[in-house]
Amino acid sequence: MVVGDIGRSTEWRPALASVDTVIHLAARAHVLHDTDEASALYEETNALGTLCLAKTAAESGVRRFIYLSSVKVNGEETSDRAYTAADEPCPRDAYARSKWRAELHVRELGAATHMETVIVRPPLVYGPGVQGNMARLAELARSPYPLPLASLKAKRSLLSLDNLVEAIAKVLDAPSELKRPFIVADPEALTIGEMIMAMRHGLGRRGGLFPVPNPVLKAALQALGHAETYRLFAGSLVADSSALGQVNWQPAMSTRDALAVLMQGPKDRNAP
Repeated sequence: MVVGDIGRSTEWRPALASVDTVIHLAARAHVLHDTDEASALYEETNALGTLCLAKTAAESGVRRFIYLSSVKVNGEETSDRAYTAADEPCPRDAYARSKWRAELHVRELGAATHMETVIVRPPLVYGPGVQGNMARLAELARSPYPLPLASLKAKRSLLSLDNLVEAIAKVLDAPSELKRPFIVADPEALTIGEMIMAMRHGLGRRGGLFPVPNPVLKAALQALGHAETYRLFAGSLVADSSALGQVNWQPAMSTRDALAVLMQGPKDRNAP
């Protein structure tokens, strides 16, 4: 069923007739610059669009509303410990702030109605057709050249599509009410170099990494106009998904195996 653009006035009622559970995954992303215009676009789709859907869902008798938010609601980097869903939110950019406002709308509706609301915060999600930073990382992995990434020690959490699907399935099947946010992430946070090695393993190749002092790598990327790339390479963002043990979720795949599978292309799921 096609509903058109998602915003504050989207008509959801025909799509919600006789629906028991809503899983809200759609969002605006990848608006490149943190401008007033970008903030308005994020607000319309991610915050007000979610409010419209959740309000209509409650009015339509939906029992459980699952909202896919983002670990960026917690912040951009971790230092001494991993993010948990119990941490004080600290969204830093327009996208993250719009997702946080959407969470608040969902929580308020959950408190004011009989609809159960569940918020799930993933880090970067990857799978077939992935875009953005993970697509660029995959391009690096496919390149034939050795890469100067062996000295980077910061770790980042990721989430494979298969592991996300399993987590949502567990939330769907949970017998009790879940009025709290959850973080969901692959089991192991990896350095950028470890991600590249796992991807190249999926391509049947060796890692091909060599060390370069971090200040040298930073200066080189800045000179090439990629200062933001260095921040992503050198900054840690580790997420703790242990609270999902409440619904007996266990990741279906390890981080390294899921990255290797990503590089092997789509599989025929009907094949023997």
